[in-house]
Amino acid sequence: MKIQESAENYLETILMISERKPQVRSIDIVNELEFSKPSVSVAMKNLRQNGYVLMDKDGYITLTDAGRTIAETMYERHKFLSKWLVQLGVDEKTAVYDACRIEHVISAASFEAIKQHVESHQEG
Repeated sequence: MKIQESAENYLETILMISERKPQVRSIDIVNELEFSKPSVSVAMKNLRQNGYVLMDKDGYITLTDAGRTIAETMYERHKFLSKWLVQLGVDEKTAVYDACRIEHVISAASFEAIKQHVESHQEG
């Protein structure tokens, strides 16, 4: 199922924050993405309505299985593509920026083909 790039970014951000902190709240997302509180609030409402996140009575956000699957897919692509671009000689800031753009538009088949090619040609 294809969802909007912005939703993928929010889900990926929630996953990344949850790796650093025991609990994620909207304010953490605001601080991470440097978005306004109202923008994040609307996004969280949409993600809840679409079944990608849950929010408890204390405002703690968790990914549903569907949300986690999308977040993990985006995060894997982001990490892999960033590293690969740096290995190709792209400066880190540009590599991270470009990887963030590519991760949302590349098909699963193309990503897997690139990943297999790179992994099969690595030394060691």
